Amino acid sequence: MSDAQSAYARRSLTQKGKLHRMRTAYHEALDQTRLDVVRLGALVSDALDAAVASLERRDTNLAARVVAGDDAVDDLRRKIEGACIDLIWKQQPVAGELRAIAAMLNTVVDLERIGDYAVDIAKNSVKLNDIPIRPARVEIGRIAAIANEMLRDVMRAYTEGDAELAEAVIQRDEEVDNLYHRGIEALQQEMAQDPGVVRAGTMMLFVLAELERVGDRANNIAWHTKEMIGAV
Repeated sequence: MSDAQSAYARRSLTQKGKLHRMRTAYHEALDQTRLDVVRLGALVSDALDAAVASLERRDTNLAARVVAGDDAVDDLRRKIEGACIDLIWKQQPVAGELRAIAAMLNTVVDLERIGDYAVDIAKNSVKLNDIPIRPARVEIGRIAAIANEMLRDVMRAYTEGDAELAEAVIQRDEEVDNLYHRGIEALQQEMAQDPGVVRAGTMMLFVLAELERVGDRANNIAWHTKEMIGAV
């Protein structure tokens, strides 16, 4: 091999090594961003649990912590979005990588909105704290448990790339919708029978609506997950 050929071979190996290191760093950044999405899901799930607990226990301190924690949710969403933009611009993502980035960008929007719903529930919890009489027949705890279970399941589907679990979450959305409509009817009947619960009942209507939207957002994330793994 001539000196020129040897130099070319060395340059080629150096370039291949550089590209390999770049791709490794790129995938590490992609994996870290995916972990941040999972962490955001855990944050908003915990916030939702705490918001509903504050409502059921009349715990204004817990409600205040949910409201205060919303900044952390917003900050993490912005971090993830910034990381996704960097991932797009640093290298041209291949099809699978681009689907993963698109899923992250879409998912964090839904997760951040769920965090907002938790804050709204917590604020209503504070308003309801001093109202002694509340509607008795509305199943806030049950619909909240199902909605948050859907959220946890869909984040597991996202983490594991599980299309079947994502589809199961989509199928459960109707269960939340049915409970929501039953809850609305129960509230309306109770408020009609007892004007004393109208103020509290009106706030409970808002809480029910927020919980129903959690189910909708979990449904969205399930579709993002299926698109990410090419199961649509």
